Amino acid sequence: MEFFLQQCVNALQWGSFYALIALGYTLVYGVLRLINFAHGDVFMVGAYLAFFISTGLLAPQGMFGFSRELTLVLTLPLTMAFTSLVGVTLERIAYRPLMRKGAHRLYVVITALMCGLVLENGNLALLGASRKMLPELLDKTVYNIGGVAVTNLKLLVVFTAIMVFLALHFIVTKTRMGMAMRAVSWDKFALPLMGIPLDQVIVFTFALGSGIAGLGGLLFAMSYPALDPYMGAMTGWKAFIAAVVGGIGDIRGAFVGGFLLAFVEVMVAAFLPSTFRDLFAFSILLLILWQRPTGIFGKPATTKI
Repeated sequence: MEFFLQQCVNALQWGSFYALIALGYTLVYGVLRLINFAHGDVFMVGAYLAFFISTGLLAPQGMFGFSRELTLVLTLPLTMAFTSLVGVTLERIAYRPLMRKGAHRLYVVITALMCGLVLENGNLALLGASRKMLPELLDKTVYNIGGVAVTNLKLLVVFTAIMVFLALHFIVTKTRMGMAMRAVSWDKFALPLMGIPLDQVIVFTFALGSGIAGLGGLLFAMSYPALDPYMGAMTGWKAFIAAVVGGIGDIRGAFVGGFLLAFVEVMVAAFLPSTFRDLFAFSILLLILWQRPTGIFGKPATTKI
């Protein structure tokens, strides 16, 4: 039982990472019906930005010589801000010209894939293949609860994922910008006729989704400090699958799907050979989609004539 509970704790941590990335996927898709396949690499960029910001601020090797606590407090908003800027830049340079020209969605998806490759290989060309090690920003404390070891960092990761989900749900459902985002999802062509600036809504959506990915990159780098240019590729794909299983376009689905995928992966790796992890995980998720093609929280799309 203790072993099972320990694996549940590990699954909660991994599910938090998947959920944070999947929220960005589903946010952009829910508003623009665009699958931003570069989002996993934006997550990677966020981890590298956290590395450079923290090493620049931290004592004694940093330029400013801040303490670890202050460095973490400053690194968090700066990483989210710069990662948001990366996401907005991708939208402005790569996606907006295509959408304004009325390009087919397939070309936008191909462009998103190319943007992800540019981020990966650009990182590799500029920084090299050697891994970067994020400095330790938080004194780790281990709590033993009924024989289950839980660190303060794992609790921080899970708590942050829950709070981000609640904050995002509030923004989408209770604010004017959230109402505008839902209006874009419903009919983006009628939106300018109502006096709502379409470009501002799109920029806000990309900034918010990319900022959440940057936050996930920081937390991932704190948990697993070794960074490499391709760290966001497979993680991003799995988070996308989690969003689809949960019902892409619904933030509840992204959140639940991330934890569901993590629980399946961790439990398979715990009780079976680890080589079966992806096989069993994706087979189970495929069965879920077979029963519910639109995902757990997804709804069939309807077209009004």
